[in-house]
Amino acid sequence: MSKRSNNPADPFKKALSEATRAMAADPDLEVAFSVDPPGLRNDAMRLPQVTRRMSREEVMLARGTADAYALRLRFHDAATHRRYTPQGEIATELFEAMETARCEAVGARAMPGTAGNIDAKIAAEAKRLGYADITDPARAPLAQAAGYFVRHLATGRALPEGAQNVLDLWRGFLESHASGAFEGLGDTLHDQQAFARAARQVISDLGYGEQLGDDPDDAPGEDQDDDEPEDLTEDNPDQDQAGGDAEDNSEQESSSQDQSSEQPSDPQEMKAALDSADEDAMAEEAQMQETEAEDERVQPPHSDADPDYRVFDTAHDEEIRAEELADPIELERLRSYLDQQLEPLRGAVARLANKLQRRLQAQQNRAWDFDLEEGTLDAGRLARVVANPLTPLSFKQERDTDFRDTVVTLLLDNSGSMRGRPISIAAISADVLARTLERCQVKVEILGFTTRAWKGGQSREAWLAAGRPPLPGRLNDLRHIVYKPADAPWRRARANLGLMMKEGLLKENIDGEALEWAHRRMLARNEARKVLMVISDGAPVDDSTLSVNPPSFLEKHLRDVIEMVERRRAVELVAIGIGHDVTRYYQRAVTITDVEQLAGAMTEQLASLFDNDPIRAGRRKRLSARV
Repeated sequence: MSKRSNNPADPFKKALSEATRAMAADPDLEVAFSVDPPGLRNDAMRLPQVTRRMSREEVMLARGTADAYALRLRFHDAATHRRYTPQGEIATELFEAMETARCEAVGARAMPGTAGNIDAKIAAEAKRLGYADITDPARAPLAQAAGYFVRHLATGRALPEGAQNVLDLWRGFLESHASGAFEGLGDTLHDQQAFARAARQVISDLGYGEQLGDDPDDAPGEDQDDDEPEDLTEDNPDQDQAGGDAEDNSEQESSSQDQSSEQPSDPQEMKAALDSADEDAMAEEAQMQETEAEDERVQPPHSDADPDYRVFDTAHDEEIRAEELADPIELERLRSYLDQQLEPLRGAVARLANKLQRRLQAQQNRAWDFDLEEGTLDAGRLARVVANPLTPLSFKQERDTDFRDTVVTLLLDNSGSMRGRPISIAAISADVLARTLERCQVKVEILGFTTRAWKGGQSREAWLAAGRPPLPGRLNDLRHIVYKPADAPWRRARANLGLMMKEGLLKENIDGEALEWAHRRMLARNEARKVLMVISDGAPVDDSTLSVNPPSFLEKHLRDVIEMVERRRAVELVAIGIGHDVTRYYQRAVTITDVEQLAGAMTEQLASLFDNDPIRAGRRKRLSARV
C-alpha cells in the first residue's frame, strides 16, 4: 500500500505546476522538481528543488524559474528566432540574452506578478555566480549585461545587486556604442521579428557585426527567385525569357507567360497570383514552425557538472545493451575464451570471493532492540523481575538490517589501452563480484564506456561538413554499454561479459560523460545506498576532441563531474586505477601497478566501504553504550 505523502512542499509544487502550465498555455507540459540544474527540453520543464523547509529563497527561486520558462514558451517563436540567430559565438550569446529579456519583459507587462519572481531568480543566479564581487569588466559577461539593460529599459525595474553590478561595469560601453539601438528595442517588444532585427543592429553597433552572418531578410527573396519565376516575370516585364525557362509547364501556362511578356498583366490576375504566393509562403512557414519548434526551445546544459562543456553532435551517441553488439553464439564463444583466461586464477579468485562474502554476511546479522513494552519476552532480563517484582517485564524485538537495500555499479573503462590482460582481469573481477554480491542480496550493475569509432567517427564528419567551426567540444560518438542491469540476475548476464573480449570493441575513452551517465542511472534507483566503483587505466583521451579543443578539455570535465558526485553525496564514489594514479582525481581511490592485483583491490575497497557504513557504525556505538 502506498503511503500518503506528508511533505508540506507537495501542495506548493502541485499549485506551481498548474500555474506554470496555465501561464505557458500548454496543458501537457511536464513540470518536475530536481536538485539538478533547471532546464527546458521539449515539453518537459525541470525546476529547482523545494525541500520540506520551504524557505523563502527556495520558493522564490522555483517560482521565478517557472515564470521565466513559461513566458519563454508563451511569447517565443522558435522559427523566427532560428531565422535571425547570428552565427558567431559572442553574437549568439548577446542575441539569446536579449530575446530572453524580451520574453520576460512582455510577461511582466501582461502579468506584473511575474516581475518580482523573476527578480528573485536573477538575484539567486547572480549570487551563485558571484556577480556582486566582480570589479573587472573583462570578467563580467557582456551578454548578461545586454540582457539586463534590455530588461531595465523595458520594465523600469531596479536590478538585484549582483546583476546591477554587471550592468554598471558595461553600461558605459553599451551606451556609447549602441544607445540609440537599445532605445529602439522597447518599441518592438511585442513583435519578435522586429525585435530580432533591432537586436542584430545592437550587436553590429557593439562591434560584432562580422559574427551576424547573412542578412535573414534577404534570404526569402533569393528563395523566391528560385521557386517562383513567374511572379518575377509579372513584376518585371523586361525579363521576357522567364516564360521560355519553364519548358515543363502546361501549354496553358506557357501561353500565359508569352502574353505577359508582350503586355502588362491584368491587375486582378496579378493580385490573385500574389495572394496565392503569400498563402504558400504562410503555409510553408507554419510547417517550419511546427517541425522546428521542439528543437528551438531553451536547451539545458549537456553536462550538469559543467554548463560550459560542449558536445558538437549527440545524434550518433548510443547507450546499448551488450547482447545487441553480438549474437548469442558469438557471446558464448567469447565467454568461453574469458573462462579460459580465468582458469589459472581460479584458486585465488575463489579465496577472494569467499573472503568478501564472509565479511559482507557477517554484517548482515540481525540486531535486536531491547527494553520494549511489547515484542518477545527478554529472558536475559528476567533476573531483574525476580529481584524486584515491581519491575516491569522487558521485551525485545528483532530488527531487520538495511544492508540489503544497496546497489553497486561497476563502471569499466573499455578503451584501447585496456586491450589484452587488463580487460580480461577487469571482466573476471566484475564477474566474481557480481556473483558474490548477488549471494549477499546486493544488486550489481556492470557498465562499460568507449567510443563507436577511432578519431571522431560521424561526429567529426559532420564537423568537417559544417566548415570546421572552432572549439566544437566533444567530437566523437559515444558508446555506453550495459553489460548487466542491476535488476537482472547474474546467470542471465553471464555471457555478456565475454563481449569485452571482442576484437575492435575497445577504442577511445571519455571518462567524464561516462561517469555522469552512470551517476544519473544510480540516482534513478530506489535503493537507500548507492556505491559507484570506477575502474580505469588512464586519463580521458580522444584524439579527435583534443586536436581541436584545449588540451585539458576532457580532463577538466572529468574533474568537474567527480567534484559534483562527491559534493552531492547521493552516491558513494570509489576508483581503482590500473597503472595510473587516480588519487589526483578521486577522494577515495587506490592505484595498482599489476592487473593481477585488481580483484583483490576491488574486494578490499568494497569491504571497507561496508565496514565504514555510518548508519551501521552508529548502531554498533549505541548498542555498545547500552551494554
